[in-house]
Amino acid sequence: MGVKQVLKNLDAFPRAEDHLLQKTQSGAVVSIVGLFIMATLFLHELTYYISTYKVHEMAVDLKRGETLPIHINMSFPSLPCQVLSVDAIDMSGKHEVDLDTNIWKLRLSREGVIIGTEYLSDLVEKGHTSHKHENETDHHEGSDKKGHLDKFDDEAENMIKNVKQALASGEGCRVYGVLDVQRVAGNFHISVHGLNIFVAQMIFEGATHVNVSHVIHDLSFGPKYPGIHNPLDDTNRILHGASGTFKYYIKIVPTEYKYISKEVLPTNQFSVTEYFSPMNEYDRTWPAVYFLYDLSPITVTIKEERRSFLHFITRLCAVLGGTFALTGKPVTDVAFTTFSHNALTVGK
Repeated sequence: MGVKQVLKNLDAFPRAEDHLLQKTQSGAVVSIVGLFIMATLFLHELTYYISTYKVHEMAVDLKRGETLPIHINMSFPSLPCQVLSVDAIDMSGKHEVDLDTNIWKLRLSREGVIIGTEYLSDLVEKGHTSHKHENETDHHEGSDKKGHLDKFDDEAENMIKNVKQALASGEGCRVYGVLDVQRVAGNFHISVHGLNIFVAQMIFEGATHVNVSHVIHDLSFGPKYPGIHNPLDDTNRILHGASGTFKYYIKIVPTEYKYISKEVLPTNQFSVTEYFSPMNEYDRTWPAVYFLYDLSPITVTIKEERRSFLHFITRLCAVLGGTFALTGKPVTDVAFTTFSHNALTVGK
């Protein structure tokens, strides 16, 4: 017995003779349908192999000495930019009033069109306008104080006039930018707290007339990664004939996103709970929009991973082989029926 004959005996898939096979129109239709199914399944498996999936891992957050970036983009349709301020305070004792680092204010018309741009630096600049030299006498100091008060009164009157005109014309304000705060629990709020209380009283004639209606276009604590969901994006809180304080209690979860290219993107996710406190004329506080945040001690790592090529080949063989076996069965049955019919005819 030759080597070729031995190899033929090892063939587990013997082929029928050509004269025993018969091609039919129904077989052609089945073959075309089978080829279409196999092409569809192949494209599906290829897409499934090329696409990435995400793996989530959790560990204790060990970061220290880093800052927390807060991205803000909000609109206040009922408050002019002259009266709005951004204040931030954290558990470390750091308190910043009317932050001017990377924060902008855009003046908006009643229709929402931008009519001007300002920095949040009004109070900071005013805090540095009054100073004295060492060689000045007490008389000069008294004169300077009196002149400064007169100047403050003039500025206050002009501001009151301008703000009332802006309120009458329906002017609003958009606040956007980035706050870099300490990586500890704290809060930041947007309100009229930067105003002198007497000036605020003359402008609004009471805290119940301060309308802190707002639209949160975007609020995040770091760059965005694929699939992230910030629950406060596109939030509308519009008050009609009422006033009060909005408080958003935010729980921040430190997150690292690792791309398939091994690039690491540090960012944060968060969840939020909302609370509204209506204002009445006996309250001593002024309406505001508070964001009170705290950090989770657990960090989440999200990894992009791709399926192995061996896994892809295994699934491909399974679906293509199964489809071929299913669509090839009717052809085999036809051939076997034809062979049986010819055998019976010869026997007769």
